[in-house]
Amino acid sequence: MSEPLRTILAMAQCTAPREGHRTASGAANCPVCRYRSSSRSRYPSYSDYTPRPTYAPPAAPTPTRYSSYASRRPGGASGASSSSSRSRRTAVSYSTSEYRTLNPVHEHVVRLADTDRRDLFLCHAWDDRAGAALEFYDLLTGLDVKVWFSEKDVPLGTPLMRQIDKGLKNSRAGIVLVTPALLRSLNAEGIADKELSVLLSTGRVIPIAHGTTFHELLDVSPLLASHSGLTTSDYASLEEVAIKIADTVLLD
Repeated sequence: MSEPLRTILAMAQCTAPREGHRTASGAANCPVCRYRSSSRSRYPSYSDYTPRPTYAPPAAPTPTRYSSYASRRPGGASGASSSSSRSRRTAVSYSTSEYRTLNPVHEHVVRLADTDRRDLFLCHAWDDRAGAALEFYDLLTGLDVKVWFSEKDVPLGTPLMRQIDKGLKNSRAGIVLVTPALLRSLNAEGIADKELSVLLSTGRVIPIAHGTTFHELLDVSPLLASHSGLTTSDYASLEEVAIKIADTVLLD
């Protein structure tokens, strides 16, 4: 605004108290407001130059491989499963690599859905029975997965190999917990080596590298290493791996 215009406005008096400014002509006839109106129309305000924020919609969530656990159960969310395990298995998402690894096993499990079998056979090294294998077993059973685990399913005084044979026969899929102890056991052709031979013949096996890598497994069992699997170091916790396995093998 120029200096002469400021002087005029300072000397003039607004006529609104006497004549009102209810119309555009009333404001135009006012010696004060007509200039204000004119200056607003001629000079853009700061806000005219301020860019307006644009709305960015949130990123779409990662799609789930299957529908949520609650919707897959007959009759909705009702059933014998606990609410805590059900909520942890709801809306599990998968990367492309995870889908390619787990979906073939899921399809095998679906074909065996009508058989009265355990969900999983847990193949592990003897030295892991009270460590990583037991931890993984507890996580899976906490998610309602029925797991055949030698430490829990072989009664005292019964032939170990015969019980393992039955466990393999009566499981829809198998997990091989690949640890440094398992690699030593396979090299020594121990019991885990015999379990592995059966699991590999079924095509329903998921190797899970824990504390080791598939590169190290390749030197011991190229056939098992050729199967797609998971590496626990890629996840925040062993529980996260268990949730994905549970969602793969559970059908209700």
